[in-house]
This record gives sequence, structure tokens and C-alpha cells, in this order.
Amino acid sequence: MIKSKEVEMHDVDIAEFIHALDGCEGDVYLETPEGDCINLRSRLSQLLGLAEIIKGGLISNATLRCENHADESKLFRFSLFREIPKKEEEAE
Repeated sequence: MIKSKEVEMHDVDIAEFIHALDGCEGDVYLETPEGDCINLRSRLSQLLGLAEIIKGGLISNATLRCENHADESKLFRFSLFREIPKKEEEAE
């Protein structure tokens, strides 16, 4: 079981969200209200997983769980302010 806080995502632009995921260092899991849990680390998982919950080009409602607490913070800021996180080596 993944031990982390949840980040709620509502009405997220898919292209921006995938770009935000690129800035994450650890595994990020997308959980749907139906109970699906998808690891968004690979592009294939992103495409297959997001296809199930996309409505009109936006993620209508989903929860993210991050193994890395820094990623959790990055995605929380993305959710609130639409800031695209950068990987550590890009930030320097």
C-alpha cells in the first residue's frame, strides 16, 4: 500500500498534466472514483489510464498519490496554480 497524502485533481488540461508529470522524480498513481489505480510513470500507462477518465479533453475527477513527497508538493502546486514543475537538474 502506498503511504502518502492525496492530491485531488479537477478539470485538468491533459497536455499540461502530462508535462507536470515529466517534472516528477518518483512514481505517481492516479486513482479513480471507481477504484482503478494506475501508475503514471510510463507514457503507455498515461495514455491508457487517462483515456478511461477523460471527458471533453479534461480530467473530470481523480486523486493522485505520490511516493515522493516533493512530487506531491509539485503536483499540488500544479493543481492550484497550474505551475509546471521542473526536475531537480533543470531547476539549477
